[in-house]
Amino acid sequence: MTNLLTGKTAIITGGAGGIGRVTARVFAENGARVAVLDTAPQTAAFAAELGGGHIGVTVDVGDEAACIGAADHVAAAFGRLDILVTMAGVVNPGGITDVAHEEYERTMRSHADGTFNMCRAAIPHFRRNGSGAIVCMSSIAAERGGGLRGGVHYAAAKAAILGLARAMARELAPENIRVNAVCPGAIYTSKRSLAEMNAQLGDRIPMGRVGMPEEVAQVFLFLASDLASYVTGATLDVNGGMHIH
Repeated sequence: MTNLLTGKTAIITGGAGGIGRVTARVFAENGARVAVLDTAPQTAAFAAELGGGHIGVTVDVGDEAACIGAADHVAAAFGRLDILVTMAGVVNPGGITDVAHEEYERTMRSHADGTFNMCRAAIPHFRRNGSGAIVCMSSIAAERGGGLRGGVHYAAAKAAILGLARAMARELAPENIRVNAVCPGAIYTSKRSLAEMNAQLGDRIPMGRVGMPEEVAQVFLFLASDLASYVTGATLDVNGGMHIH
C-alpha cells in the first residue's frame, strides 16, 4: 500500500466488473474512499467487499439526471469529490453495414454520452474544491480503427471519448482540473482464459502477451494521483507495444 490517494474521494463508473473492479480495489488500497457506479446487481455488494467507507451506487450513465444525482449523493456521503474515473460501456462486434443503428446508439450512449454526463455531473464539485482529476478510459480501438473485439461503433465511441477528454483538459486546466485518457490494448478480464488470449493475440503484441487488469489499474492510479500533477490532456497507451505512434 502506497497511500497515493489518502484523503481523496473517487467515483469509478463501470467499477463492478473487469478493469473497473480491479481499479476500485487499487484505489481503495491506496487510501481513497471509493464510490463504485455500475448497473450490475452486485454493485453494492462489491463496494462492501472493499471495506468500510466505500459505497456502491446503481447508475445508468446514459441518464444525465441519474449521473447528477449520483455525483451529488457521493459528494454528500463523503463530504467532497476529488476524482472521476469513467469506464462504463458495452462492447459488441459489427461492421459499418452490419451493425444495427439501435446498437450504434446504445454503444455511443454508454461510452460517449456516459462519459460526457458523468464529467458534467462531477465538474461542479471539483470547482468547489478548486481541483480535480478526471481519467477517461478509451481504447486502442480508437487509435488504430478497431481490429480487436469491438466493432466500428465501439471504435467511434472510444474515439469520441479521446476528443472529449482533450477538449476538457484544455478548458479546465486553468481551474486546476486535470483530464487524461487511458487506451488499453488486449487485456485479460476472465471472459476468456489467459492461455487462450495469449495464444490468439500474443504474436501480435511485441511484449508477447496480453496485459493484466492490474497493469491498467496502476496507470489510472498514477493519473488520478498527485504524481501526475502536471499531466493533463495526455493519452497513455497500455498495450504492450501493440500500437506505437
